[in-house]
Amino acid sequence: MPTFSDLGVQKDFVKALKELEIKTPTDIQEQTIPVLLESTTDFIGLAQTGTGKTAAYGLPILHQIDTSLNHVQALILAPTRELVQQIKKQLFKFTKYSEEKIFAEGVYGGEKIEKQISALRRTTHIIIATPGRLLDLIERDHVNIKHIKTLVLDEADEMLSMGFKEDLNKILKHNTGKRHTWLFSATMPEEIQRIIKTYMSPNAIRVEVNKEDLVNVNITHQYISTTIKEKFNILVTLLGRTKDERGIIFCRTKAGTKDLTEKLQDEGFSVGALEGDMQQKERDKVMRAFKNGSLQVLISTDVSARGIDVDNLSFVIHHQLPEQLEYYTHRSGRTARAGKKGHSIALIIPGELQKIHDIQKALNIQIKEIII
Repeated sequence: MPTFSDLGVQKDFVKALKELEIKTPTDIQEQTIPVLLESTTDFIGLAQTGTGKTAAYGLPILHQIDTSLNHVQALILAPTRELVQQIKKQLFKFTKYSEEKIFAEGVYGGEKIEKQISALRRTTHIIIATPGRLLDLIERDHVNIKHIKTLVLDEADEMLSMGFKEDLNKILKHNTGKRHTWLFSATMPEEIQRIIKTYMSPNAIRVEVNKEDLVNVNITHQYISTTIKEKFNILVTLLGRTKDERGIIFCRTKAGTKDLTEKLQDEGFSVGALEGDMQQKERDKVMRAFKNGSLQVLISTDVSARGIDVDNLSFVIHHQLPEQLEYYTHRSGRTARAGKKGHSIALIIPGELQKIHDIQKALNIQIKEIII
């Protein structure tokens, strides 16, 4: 198997990777890094969350930065504040042994814009941003993306499903002739194809990881037939069996999320809610507790779970099946990350079996019934 050095990664970055215990490139890294180090091209990467995309595009970006220039040279767009913070943290760790200082700044909603404006007055080579906040800063003339050599769209399908379509289009219209665009997405809905057609070169290089497996192969898919009345008891039984394991339960609505959280807390389970009406402070508090293990289970809506990146989650439970097929992929992808195994369990009520068949067919997976 090739090493990062074989792929062309500089010694100082390889040293930092080793320290982070990242020794063997993942599929997406192996196929992407050599191409992007050449960087004379637009690029499309089809890969699930948790496959190591940040290093796949992050290392080539770090190679490109000319530290003698003070302006912003690369822009990474991501769907959520959490993902922006995570990417920034990883790039910082990769540069631990770099001789020249590369400065990356994260901008996102939910934090005072003045604080971000003053941070951007310092030398900034890379901006990692959510689309809405970035556009706000561009329109206020606090960010200039004229000199950008590379624009990365990370989790592009999630950005669109979160309603960032207009913001993305406005950002993509800037300096189109001078930059390369690298797009990463788990799925390829029509809107993504339109972005590729409109803003990217027809010669863009494509890399698809596990093309046949739209959903991670390390996930075991199961469903339990129940009724609305019995659903809660089934959930209690399931959680009782997974006492030491961590996971996420997905609900369709904010109200459902709140209600289920309260009921499970009353039963003595260590659960916390993530839903759309929360203040950013509360959300951060819940995420911290979940990451450090003091909360065992998160209960979340699809939108609130965007960008959650927590390792060692052993299960995802669909309290209700999602409205859209793509959401099933995103939900399931929260477990079985970094080569580990995980379970995706759907609780279905009479009349929903057809939906299970549709998901199996569309995603080329098997969802087995279990009885508990």
